[in-house]
Amino acid sequence: MPANDGKHKQKTGSEVGYGKPPQATRFQKGKSGNPKGRPKGTLNVATVLSETLRERVVINEHGERKTVTKFEAAIKQLVNKAAGGELRALQQLVALAKEAEAKETSQATDKPEISEIDQEVISGIMKRFQVEEPCEQE
Repeated sequence: MPANDGKHKQKTGSEVGYGKPPQATRFQKGKSGNPKGRPKGTLNVATVLSETLRERVVINEHGERKTVTKFEAAIKQLVNKAAGGELRALQQLVALAKEAEAKETSQATDKPEISEIDQEVISGIMKRFQVEEPCEQE
């Protein structure tokens, strides 16, 4: 009986082992390893949500018909319910307002301030690029 060196051989003679599956069980060329995977063109939840919120609807506001996005209509309803004294709507509105305010202030503070040293460097560069008027010779 020959010594077993840890490698197996198939009847066809090709090696089988770690990283070398049997030839018969390997993926066929041109065929997917996940044939029933997500179909092409299928949208994810975030895309569907954003598209739906951007759809336009007609609402009646103060007796006038007005076209707004579904997102705007939902916010208007939330504000109206909160103004009507509905506690849950008021809590949601306050949370949204805090989040919007925090986002707004973070965007305002994201602008880098120029340090004193940087300001000196910039003024030195500006002085070098200033166009000097040629002296007139008489």
